[in-house]
Amino acid sequence: MGSGTNPRPGAGQERPGVFAPADDRVHLSRWLPPRRGTLPYLRLGRRWFPVLWFIPIGLVLLAAAVALAVATRDLPGIQAFLARYPGAPRRVAMVRGGFPGWLRWQHVFNLFFLVFIIRAGIQILADHPRLYWNRNCTPGTEWFRFQAEVPKDRLWTAKDDSVSLPGWLGIPGLRHSIGLARWWHFSFDLFWVLNGAVFYVLLFATGQWRRLVPLHWAVFPNAISTAYQYLSLRFPANHSWLYYNSLQQLAYFITVFVAAPLAIVTGLMQGPAIANRLGALSRHFHRQAARSWHFLVLCWFLFFIAVHVAMVFATGWKDNLNHMFYGARHAGLQGLAWFALAMAVLAVMWLAATPVTLHHARWVQRIGHVLLTPLARLIERGDAHVEYRPSDISPYFWPNGALPDSPEYNALVADGFAGYRLRVTGLVEAPATFSLGDLRAMPQQRQITEHFCIQGWSGIAEWGGVPMRDLLARVRPLPAARYAVFYSFGPGTDGGEYYDAHGLRNMGHRLSLLALDMNRRPLSVVHGAPLRLRCENELGFKLVKWISAIELVADYRHLGAGRGGYPEDHEFFGYRAPI
Repeated sequence: MGSGTNPRPGAGQERPGVFAPADDRVHLSRWLPPRRGTLPYLRLGRRWFPVLWFIPIGLVLLAAAVALAVATRDLPGIQAFLARYPGAPRRVAMVRGGFPGWLRWQHVFNLFFLVFIIRAGIQILADHPRLYWNRNCTPGTEWFRFQAEVPKDRLWTAKDDSVSLPGWLGIPGLRHSIGLARWWHFSFDLFWVLNGAVFYVLLFATGQWRRLVPLHWAVFPNAISTAYQYLSLRFPANHSWLYYNSLQQLAYFITVFVAAPLAIVTGLMQGPAIANRLGALSRHFHRQAARSWHFLVLCWFLFFIAVHVAMVFATGWKDNLNHMFYGARHAGLQGLAWFALAMAVLAVMWLAATPVTLHHARWVQRIGHVLLTPLARLIERGDAHVEYRPSDISPYFWPNGALPDSPEYNALVADGFAGYRLRVTGLVEAPATFSLGDLRAMPQQRQITEHFCIQGWSGIAEWGGVPMRDLLARVRPLPAARYAVFYSFGPGTDGGEYYDAHGLRNMGHRLSLLALDMNRRPLSVVHGAPLRLRCENELGFKLVKWISAIELVADYRHLGAGRGGYPEDHEFFGYRAPI
């Protein structure tokens, strides 16, 4: 559904708006060129350490622990401890009926959903491959990264900082393909949450919860005993058909009742429409802390999956596979057959995910839109009201976007924007043109708010300018007007004019602002001079910089590729972006 080079109707500008054609698939020749990251690094104190070092270190420590356990297993004190705590409390709660069909199917669904959530999540992280415990995202303060240090000798934008991933790992692996990765991530999140909700209900309705929920403090010494028995290479008896040993029970309890809810909460806390209406909670448990905890939950899931699969095969793979994949308590090969079939289907889906995404990107966007837009619309209706103190202002605010370089814009910069005119046209009773002086003469509003970039970074700044509700009151939208379309002097990555559309209801929010100032100074060119939009329940790509004109329309489907904005057309972002 390419748009051609359609002129912008009703804009009232001397130059027509020209939109670059947008394709329904990803063309690698027009995408950002690949850029490799580095090996993952972890900062401890002031020093950076390659994460891969921890793998051989961990293996050495594991081997030492095994050797120690084997050497001490027969000591009287150890034997007494193992006899007192054999691996499960004496009065363990057993489950009748083994693993019912609903549990086995949900186990498979959970695996499939989680695999693609993880792949897409890693792709999202690659768009800003740094994690922080502070809110400000100042380069050099991150605690984890798989990108080099930010260059200090040139302008380095957040988009420059993004890295490529192998297509078999990320979805789709391309640098700055976060729009497509988010559709995968959020769509499978939705399936995973729905599957989990059914799981919780059936878990407590059938008594299967007894497998996972510890009922006695003795679970802790028994878990230590179980771990010791595994390390000593004399495994405890496998009674998983009836109950889990204490180590299994704790591991499952943490995964199901701690890690899974924490993944949901920390994911939601990264969205502006949610974080910006939670008051003190969002001030202390901010987006970067949520990103870091979200990543640590990912690490737990990866660790759990690796250990879980290893122990399934180490402690009697025939019995275990029959339990979970066939629902039978015997040592036949039926469970292995069903497991092999599930893994074959998963492998096909894994290998197909990236090529399908590249060749049918618009379909990925459309399916995600259908699944997620109702939820996004509901979330966006909330009152994003959180403001901050001057002491919270970030010392560094990442630049982003392709700087305007047209003769028209360069002439405005050279003239100090004295000749700038903002034209507000379209479905309005009183089309108007405003100079910067006119805008500054209007009642001004200042707000200290947090910026949420779709790539993952954030920053707090004080913005000053004209509330959008006041500007709209001046031009008086007609009843048919539903959207305000903001056009930019800045180009899109595929060429043509950058634009984005916002619902008028959202533009009436008290924190929707046409910003003239940033931190009590006129906007710099890097951050959107002479005028940029602030809308605090949306992600940063919708907050158009270098605004050239505003047009009120009844619909945006005639603009560009009809998706509601330049990133939506060309990078397959979502029109509604409150999460």
